[in-house]
Amino acid sequence: MRHLRSCPTLAPVSAPATALAPAATARTALPRPWAVFRLPAPARAAAMAASMVLCAGPLAAQPERSPAPEGAYAYFISPAHGETVAQSFTVRFGLEGMGVAPAGVERANTGHHHLLINLEEPPRMDRPLPANDQVQHFGGGQTQTTLRLEPGQHTLQLLLGDHTHTPHAPPVLSEKITITVRPDPVPEDDEKGGKLPRLF
Repeated sequence: MRHLRSCPTLAPVSAPATALAPAATARTALPRPWAVFRLPAPARAAAMAASMVLCAGPLAAQPERSPAPEGAYAYFISPAHGETVAQSFTVRFGLEGMGVAPAGVERANTGHHHLLINLEEPPRMDRPLPANDQVQHFGGGQTQTTLRLEPGQHTLQLLLGDHTHTPHAPPVLSEKITITVRPDPVPEDDEKGGKLPRLF
């Protein structure tokens, strides 16, 4: 009977320890900006918000306000406080202690008018003024305008802005005035419900 030669048992081949080192090194050497994504969700959100605030800081800086000479003020030439006017009326602007220059023209001790209509609170003084129905710009250097308002009581106020539409420091304001707007007269033919007959 022939005897079978037994085969030696082969030990499992293991990779050298040095072969795994690069992978481990690559896993731990992630660039620092990506580390925030390994944080828990609440911490990641806080870190992202903080970075946005830091990045937005320089962009949020407001322009430096132009200085106004002491004692400068705006005022209304017309209408007067308490006056009753037609629905369409002219507003004339006055300015004391400064000159008028168009928007975009940077010149010391000058500015252009803004008309505030029915504003309960003045606008922000540390940034360019908005342009809307209640804050009307006269960047061309105009010193009067024609308004048309609904019947009833209204308030008006003047505020000077510099070449960037930003109020001066200190602000150059007028007193707030109140006017009453009367309704336009109704044509005689409309009162009777038709046009008057032509006599010739």
